[in-house]
Amino acid sequence: MQPPATDLTRYAWLSIAAALATILLKGAAWWITGSVGLLSDALESFVNLAAALLALWALQVSAQPADEGHPYGHGKADYFSSVIEGALIVLAAVGIVWTAVPRLLAPQPIEALGAGLLLSVLASAVNLGVALVLLRVARSHRSIVLEADAHHLLSDVWTSAGVIVGVAAAALTGWLILDPLIAIAVAVNILRVGWQLVRRSVDGLMDAALPAEDLAVVTRILEAGRARGAEWHALRTRQAGRTRFVSVHILVPGAWSVSAGHELLEELEREIHAALPGSVVFTHLEPIEAPAAYDDATPLN
Repeated sequence: MQPPATDLTRYAWLSIAAALATILLKGAAWWITGSVGLLSDALESFVNLAAALLALWALQVSAQPADEGHPYGHGKADYFSSVIEGALIVLAAVGIVWTAVPRLLAPQPIEALGAGLLLSVLASAVNLGVALVLLRVARSHRSIVLEADAHHLLSDVWTSAGVIVGVAAAALTGWLILDPLIAIAVAVNILRVGWQLVRRSVDGLMDAALPAEDLAVVTRILEAGRARGAEWHALRTRQAGRTRFVSVHILVPGAWSVSAGHELLEELEREIHAALPGSVVFTHLEPIEAPAAYDDATPLN
């Protein structure tokens, strides 16, 4: 059984602590080196902090039970969190480019390289450890919020690796222009992450259907019902946060009793619940012989 979302807030607090630690470490690395590449890396950590705070808010809101005003729950708070996070990522990228362009026109030497890179490596190790924890928890609990936060941190780790290599190359080769070029490359990568988050969130807000692999599971279960003389159509699915919604019409022979038809529906619902934990399944019973029963058809069937 899927645990309540409130059980996951402690992982959001872990992400917040990691973001604060990396801000201090990366900020110190930039301060002692003067590298705009390291500055871009430090600025992204502020986005990580904002993302972690949004994740905490989303988990707390989505944990609220359904009520009269929100009969389907509060799961879509997850998507609002990701949209805002995407906007913050775009702002961070613009800030990085704004800082890097003057250095591109007038490159500056990098100081205290060894200490600065050591601090950056330590910050990346913190992000990597927390990201792996969040990713494991997100996959086991099907949390879009924690999954987004984990991938964001992993992206930060790869970004930091690129910055470290670029800054070191600039200092060792004397090609100081590499420092702002790496910063701009980081900004482009951050924009990519932001776009992916926004696109996925918009899909959720627009009630996009479940992923193909989930639809295949539902279809397989419904097709198995045909062996018992039942048909199905009007399958509709969507996802709100960690909750999947499945709606389908089941058609049975008119000679069946209401009790027999209801029993089949209950079995199908149980099988879908077992295959897709955390799902909410709505079924509607109809007679196969009635032409009107087929009026509510969808492209899925």
